[in-house]
Amino acid sequence: MTQTINVAAIQYCARGTATETLDHIRPMIAKAAQTARLITLPEAASFIAASRDELAEQAEWDDASHSQKCLADIAQSHRIWLLAGSLLLRQRSSGKLVNRSLLLGPDGRLVASYDKIHMFDANVGDGTSYQESASFKAGSIPVIAAVDDVPVGMSICYDLRFPHLFRQLAQDGAKIILVPAAFTAVSGQAHWHVLLRARAIETGCFVVAPAQVGLHADGRQTYGHSLIINPWGKIIAEASTNSPNNSGADCDTNYDAIITATLDLDEVSKARQAIPSLATNPNISATRFF
Repeated sequence: MTQTINVAAIQYCARGTATETLDHIRPMIAKAAQTARLITLPEAASFIAASRDELAEQAEWDDASHSQKCLADIAQSHRIWLLAGSLLLRQRSSGKLVNRSLLLGPDGRLVASYDKIHMFDANVGDGTSYQESASFKAGSIPVIAAVDDVPVGMSICYDLRFPHLFRQLAQDGAKIILVPAAFTAVSGQAHWHVLLRARAIETGCFVVAPAQVGLHADGRQTYGHSLIINPWGKIIAEASTNSPNNSGADCDTNYDAIITATLDLDEVSKARQAIPSLATNPNISATRFF
């Protein structure tokens, strides 16, 4: 019997506070819930602060997060699976910030959480030096969760550039990999589509990538182009933007989008049977240097 699941990726521009952002996305989630069983939000789903000081001030405790409770209530009210692509939280045990993806079930309970492993420390040429490790504690454990018995791998944004993580998720059973992101406009235009398609092709997984889009309170510009990709690397849904560099007004709602697709999980086994690279673990010896 064919197994399918209806998914949605929601694209928007996170405001400078959680209250503003949650008010903005609530009706978008409600609309997506009319057709989708699994709804995904981008990285920094509830806010992108104007500065590091404001980030430190607004980050909610991980065991008392208003944003998590709000999203859990929304998931329960619509009886959906809801991925909070990531929330920027303060860890009670260490006092440090974490960039944490949360999967909420149809009953509103927290089913799985994943802390971003790869910190975005980069200078992409847009005038900003991004040093995520200066503010956040990195995670270390890959995570797979079952969504209606479908194994789903979790990742966040910069993880996309580390194919070994995606290969491990696929070899451990993932059939869908979620990649919530806040890709910069500069790196997104150059790398977003090709990296996501490559991860789908390499793993034989569906890839669902909800993305931030627009000009944020801290001055960064995110790329948008949320994508859903099949295991053969074909883009089956995309949220476009009005211009390649998203050069619109601050958090322009013209970039808001909901993309949906029905995923036929039989496509995963077909792609992996056609090109069985996941089953190949060659015995490669150490590199020789001359």
